[in-house]
Amino acid sequence: MSTVTTTRTGSFMSDTANVLTRELRPLLREPFGMVISLMQPLVFLALFAPLLPDLGPGMSALQWFVPGIVAMSCLMGSSMVGASLMQEMVSGSHERLLVSPLSRSSLLVGRALREIVPTMAQTLVILAIVTPFSFDLHPVGVLVGIAVLAVFCIGVGGLSFALALASKDQDWLFWTVQQIFIFPTLLLAGMLLPVNDGPGWLRFLSQLNPLTYVIEAERALFAGSFPAGTVLAGVAAAAVVAAAGLTIGLRSMKRSS
Repeated sequence: MSTVTTTRTGSFMSDTANVLTRELRPLLREPFGMVISLMQPLVFLALFAPLLPDLGPGMSALQWFVPGIVAMSCLMGSSMVGASLMQEMVSGSHERLLVSPLSRSSLLVGRALREIVPTMAQTLVILAIVTPFSFDLHPVGVLVGIAVLAVFCIGVGGLSFALALASKDQDWLFWTVQQIFIFPTLLLAGMLLPVNDGPGWLRFLSQLNPLTYVIEAERALFAGSFPAGTVLAGVAAAAVVAAAGLTIGLRSMKRSS
């Protein structure tokens, strides 16, 4: 039994690596797209960070704001997984992949993980820019934070995947639903502005948002602290989103085929 499980795990990892490599090739051939995607977080950083006051000793505005920007890049990128899927459905390459020996879970996870590479590149650039100022760099915390975001990206990518399958031949439906959910999710998580001093209904909605706990964990990790409750809550929220995204995405793939 353990041998079979090990074989299946190895096959899944190998298939996921193959899918990820396939998805990264166009990105590496045309890195200009990655440069363009970097502009948005830099614009937010330049326009919003100067407006935020320092939050107390050891917590500058940049220390608080940068993890939210990194999480925003992750969410925006992974929510676009469905967009590339719709292009593949039009060209017929998605159908060819479905009849290949690759497992469907690896197709989903590999595509979602593709968005982690631009996120890591953006994170490195952002950290290089802000570290000379009032941002304290803690490499271990940053690496753990990116790992948590990777798990979260898998879930969001799965949900985006399912939305694309449900929106087949109706691009407007995908973009409408994606835009309706993406920005409220970011704002309710306190990415740009703290929600702690907001009205009760806003704080309540924020507590229902799994991204809230992920961003709180990111801020703690990027600051070099590892409060067990905050970090575990972020890991649990990312895991729940990943499980939900994979379940819904795989069911959508089975129904569509």
